[in-house]
Amino acid sequence: METVRRHPIAIGVAIVLLLFLLLSSLPIVPETKQAVIVRFGKPVRVLNEYEPGRPIGAAGAGISWRIPFAEDVVWIDKRIQDVDMQRQQVISTDQRRLQVDAFARYRIVNPELMYVRARTEQQLTEQLRPILGSEVRNELGRVSFAALLTPERQGIMNDVRASLNRIAGQYGVEIIDVRIKRTDLPDGTPLDSAFERMRTARYQEARSIRAEGAKQAQIIRAQADADAAKTYAASFGKDPQFYDFYRAMQSYQLTFLGDGTDKPAPTTVILSPQNDYLREFSGKSK
Repeated sequence: METVRRHPIAIGVAIVLLLFLLLSSLPIVPETKQAVIVRFGKPVRVLNEYEPGRPIGAAGAGISWRIPFAEDVVWIDKRIQDVDMQRQQVISTDQRRLQVDAFARYRIVNPELMYVRARTEQQLTEQLRPILGSEVRNELGRVSFAALLTPERQGIMNDVRASLNRIAGQYGVEIIDVRIKRTDLPDGTPLDSAFERMRTARYQEARSIRAEGAKQAQIIRAQADADAAKTYAASFGKDPQFYDFYRAMQSYQLTFLGDGTDKPAPTTVILSPQNDYLREFSGKSK
């Protein structure tokens, strides 16, 4: 007690230093973080390390320990993260120049290896971005532009993910998914020429459909005419007078009223009442 009374400031400073050392030696690991304990620049252990199948928030987080001044704590996110690829120009197999935006979602599954290879998460992102762009270019360069507009696109992205995963594994990273946000043709002449090719292809397709329709119409019309001729022939054989009357009525309609497609012009016909053409009007068919 006498010592405390004589040196209260020194004792207070010592207590504060002891509390500081105690608190700094007991780091609190959040549920969403992994901690790499680095001793003099060398990683020695990992706290709350990610394990497949174990949900975030399970055992592993909380109060831990480290040696003050000798060991540092490097915090690494345990959650799924994403990295955006820089806009890339890709040439497809059909020689189309495409502007592609893509992104990848990943998780750090080996924080110790990640620390050795990249040190920080920011540097990891900077190293993954060009790798992602390179793999997207390589894979999309093996397919046609039309394939990116079909369900085949999902298989292409799975190939990109598998290829990228092999490289990202060297950084202690697992690639969860790779997606294309947008695929465009470059502005200017290439885009205009592509639109013109698409328009020409649609016109050709429309002409082909119309030609096929006209062909089918001719076939149907010819078949209908043949059936009608067969019907006329059969009716002529059964009742020649009715057939003669029916054909006369058709002739009158076409002569005096037209075929019905256009408004008929005034028609003047001068014939003798005894003319054979008008025999059906007199009711005395021969």
